[in-house]
Amino acid sequence: MSQHRRGPTARQGARRRAVVIAAAFAGTVALGTGLGVWASSGGGSGAGAARQPSASAPASSAGRSGAATPAPTPTRSYPLSQAPRTIPAVRSHTAARGPGWRPRPGGRVVVSNAALADEGRLTAGELGLSYAGQKGADDDVRPGDLRLDLGGAGDPESYTMTVGGGTVRISGPGDAGVFYGTRTLKQEVHGGGTAPEGVVKDAPAKPQRGFMLDIARKPFTAGWVEARIRELGDLKFNQLGLHFSDDQGFRIESDTHPEIVSRDHLTKAQVKEIVALAAARHIQVVPEIDSPGHLGAVLAAHPELQLRNAQGVATRGAVDISEDAAAKLVDDLLGEYADLFPGSYWNLGGDEYQALTVADPEASYPQLAAAARREYGSRATVADLTTGWLNARADTVRAHERTMRAWNDGFLRGAAAEQPAEDLQVAYWTGKENGARQPVEYLRAGRKVLNYNDEYLYYVLGEPNTFVYPTGQRIYEQWIPRMLRGTSAVAARYEPQVLGGSFAVWCDLADSQTQDQVAAGIRMPLRATIEKLWDPEVTPATSWTQFKALANSLG
Repeated sequence: MSQHRRGPTARQGARRRAVVIAAAFAGTVALGTGLGVWASSGGGSGAGAARQPSASAPASSAGRSGAATPAPTPTRSYPLSQAPRTIPAVRSHTAARGPGWRPRPGGRVVVSNAALADEGRLTAGELGLSYAGQKGADDDVRPGDLRLDLGGAGDPESYTMTVGGGTVRISGPGDAGVFYGTRTLKQEVHGGGTAPEGVVKDAPAKPQRGFMLDIARKPFTAGWVEARIRELGDLKFNQLGLHFSDDQGFRIESDTHPEIVSRDHLTKAQVKEIVALAAARHIQVVPEIDSPGHLGAVLAAHPELQLRNAQGVATRGAVDISEDAAAKLVDDLLGEYADLFPGSYWNLGGDEYQALTVADPEASYPQLAAAARREYGSRATVADLTTGWLNARADTVRAHERTMRAWNDGFLRGAAAEQPAEDLQVAYWTGKENGARQPVEYLRAGRKVLNYNDEYLYYVLGEPNTFVYPTGQRIYEQWIPRMLRGTSAVAARYEPQVLGGSFAVWCDLADSQTQDQVAAGIRMPLRATIEKLWDPEVTPATSWTQFKALANSLG
């Protein structure tokens, strides 16, 4: 939505017209002597046009005090600034008059707190400034300086950026917010542009903004993953999901079970570097060891744990959850990788267990049916046993103080004796599974949901089944985070339970694209996704053509 301003009275309008005429004449003279030039990479009312903050956006100082903001005093040199033109767009910008700011020789980055040293050094290097370290509020402030301040209350991902007097100050309650402010500044001065005079107040609408990568079916190089982390950080994403175990491969070095690791894999040293780089960009890496399905690579080394039906036929990718050794193997891996991935989140998987896709699971898999009855009573089903497996794996991960999620088709309708743990968040991706449930069923039950809607956010290599490659335009023009399944959104009252969303790359037909083709294919979808997670407007403020042009100009 556009930012609305109260119109001037007739007397004010006449006065302003007179000032504008005078300023225009003076500005023409000044231009001849090299004065009065206002440089900005903004211009026009494009994708960076100021937006009226929504309920979750930071309030302006005028809104807090209740007093009207006085109109800036016109000068002979500078018109009112326009909002920064960035992706995602800033949510509030208070215009001012002045030349703006751009990096220049001798400019410095200073920080108010040692906790911002990493952000200060990174930004100084990117903008060609010197890093001057920690300085107090009363220390000298020089023209050209960028100051990073930590303090205040509120959303730790929020920030305020003030441009004026030849300096920039970015402040926020948390280092993540300050970092996002530096991303706004970096984009605005990209290619020799100028950060416009005035004050930006910005914060994300959604706390979880992710990109998920399937490295199990298709190995990606560590360098490629690191390049995506830098891209994600500049766009203000804060999660990177790694699906590294599936039927086609197990792609990270293991000490507890080295026999399961595929030839082409990441070493733990490489993963530590990936995790460290992500942390420096305020991105958490969310690991996934999917079970009890999608374990084909693990089972290749442990055929004794392969699920077989009553006729002895192996079930692809499925572990026999009636075997205690199966639980021990998976728990060994969960415990091992908890140290490698120290973030707050963990994906348990839980989807597409093939024992549940047959007409009569109890008849087809009598060993599972017997185990279910022993564990949960005479009326228990294979669905109860499968739910119990998921809950037991949740217990293992919970001991490492993680917030857990599972795919929505791991929450089984047929389970009566055993229900999924209450603290499991729902990663909703499909409505096509057996016993499919609408998203509202999870929301009514009070669960928190993360949006992976396969109608918009699934980039599946080779486009198998009914998948087609998603486009940035379709996400930008149609999708919002409350659109969890298909093209229909859940009611606005469930907005707080929708934690955010994640764009996902799945490598079903791994050789369909090279990793460079994948990078190119997801470029605009990623930008459209973050735009909607940062400020989920039903109708964007600018056209797709304008948005795409902005993305291209920013690189």
